Amino acid sequence: MSASLQAHRGAVLYFTDDPRDGDGSGQVVHHEDGLLVVEHGRVQAVGPADALLATLPADITLIDHGSDLLMPGLIDTHIHFPQTEVIGSGGRQLLDWLDDYVFAVERRFGDPAYAREVAEVFLDELLRNGTTTALVFCTVHKTSVDAFFAAAARRGLRMIAGKVLMDRNCPEYLRDTADDGARETRELIEAWHGTERLSVAITPRFAPTSTPEQLAAAGRLAAEYPSTYIHSHLAENPSEIAWVRELFPERRSYLDVYDHYGLLRERAVYAHAIHLDQTDRRRMADCGACAAHSPTSNLYLGSGLFDFDASDAAGLRFGVATDVGGGTSFSMLRTLGEAYKVAQMKGQRLTPLRAFYLATLGNARILQLQDRIGTFAPGSEADFIAVDLQATPLLARRLRACRTLSEKLLVLMTLGDERAVRQTYIGGNEAVIHDQNES
Repeated sequence: MSASLQAHRGAVLYFTDDPRDGDGSGQVVHHEDGLLVVEHGRVQAVGPADALLATLPADITLIDHGSDLLMPGLIDTHIHFPQTEVIGSGGRQLLDWLDDYVFAVERRFGDPAYAREVAEVFLDELLRNGTTTALVFCTVHKTSVDAFFAAAARRGLRMIAGKVLMDRNCPEYLRDTADDGARETRELIEAWHGTERLSVAITPRFAPTSTPEQLAAAGRLAAEYPSTYIHSHLAENPSEIAWVRELFPERRSYLDVYDHYGLLRERAVYAHAIHLDQTDRRRMADCGACAAHSPTSNLYLGSGLFDFDASDAAGLRFGVATDVGGGTSFSMLRTLGEAYKVAQMKGQRLTPLRAFYLATLGNARILQLQDRIGTFAPGSEADFIAVDLQATPLLARRLRACRTLSEKLLVLMTLGDERAVRQTYIGGNEAVIHDQNES
């Protein structure tokens, strides 16, 4: 963490609440010429540059970002670090895609050296795209989680990750047992949870690949360690749902499987949640579980279209996620653009203001980290990005024609990608991002 006092000048944007379908009055803070003051890795103050500059010491380190947009670091609520190696594979639907591509690659993560190598590539890609926190799937190998956390700790990142639990309906070489999976997850919790800026997620892959015994063991861990996260998949694909129905005929629904085994609570995040009824959405809302909408993955694998309106009507909190490697980009900007299109296909509306809220404070709330990240509130951790609004000729040209903040954000999430992220800061320090082409 930086020990010096710094002031970053540029346009400033952050959110204080969900703007939903409104104009952001009361929920959006935007200064065309703003100042972000950082000390000891935390936000000390934020506001209009002219007003704040007069209150600061004359010898303060002032970093002028020009017309760049300063905003909290982006947050990804569902992503698979091993699937960095399969992004853009195939074109199959979910179950075939897992069998044909994913499982064979995940096998390699039993090798600690390989896991360490990919962890570095993965974190470089996150930071290059302005993502400063993520909820991450590793593999069934405990070594994959150790490698990931060690790499994240060296960079000072706030990350959440877990070992996959998978004791049936998968290749033998990726299978654990109910007892071994619980033991290794417990060891990871004791070693890493709450260390540095790291947290552990209890991570059954999805209901079909865990026996009732394993799901029950996961539920016991969740009760024993309430500050941990629960991370899995839910109602992504019709064939998957039919399979769950065959495996758990006594349960009312896919969600009810997780509920029965004690895996619905605050800090439980379920990816996709596309094919749910309102009973299930309300149940998730009542117990505090959340959904991670993954639009590029849902479109790429043909899984379906997330229902924003039904989720809002049920009070179900949801965030946005890349879901690499079923998802096709590490960029949360591109992900927001695809989420906008999903809403359009449903005849619904995702405003640009709400989209950027979801990628920052909204996703922080999903992870119950809103007092630390996703915001510029004084005392929050100074993970932020500088967005170059002139990153490409087309982006610059289009933004010059925009009259409102909402119009600008829509163009940014339509045309923006990693090229628009000029700098990523972690705890007030500019992140070091390696050029993989040089390795």
